[in-house]
Amino acid sequence: MEEGRLLTHLRAVLGEEGFVLFCQALGGTRVYVPYKCRDENEIVQAVGRATADKLSRALAPATIRVPLARRERALYFRGIQGLSNAQIARKLGITEGGVNRLFAREQDLPDKAGSGRSPAQLTLI
Repeated sequence: MEEGRLLTHLRAVLGEEGFVLFCQALGGTRVYVPYKCRDENEIVQAVGRATADKLSRALAPATIRVPLARRERALYFRGIQGLSNAQIARKLGITEGGVNRLFAREQDLPDKAGSGRSPAQLTLI
């Protein structure tokens, strides 16, 4: 399966949090998705039994190359978890400048969770 299609399919099957956990734990590696995952399977260890079962139902039997999904993970860490760029850089294994460049490419960058910014808030000029 083409990488772009796989990324979209994985997000749909695993949900946002499951997708991030899966890519965070196994990104950049090839993983065999069996019909039935045992408890010691790396997929179960990464995302839990329920999410691993969803993945098995959707893709088994298959060997997939788990995407790094740095952009998607960075947006999740910023928007949902409210992490700083330095914390995101550590999680992604890239420099803080790399995170800054990644966010600079985003058109509609979501505010950090808990940032307290409101679209109705006026700016002082």
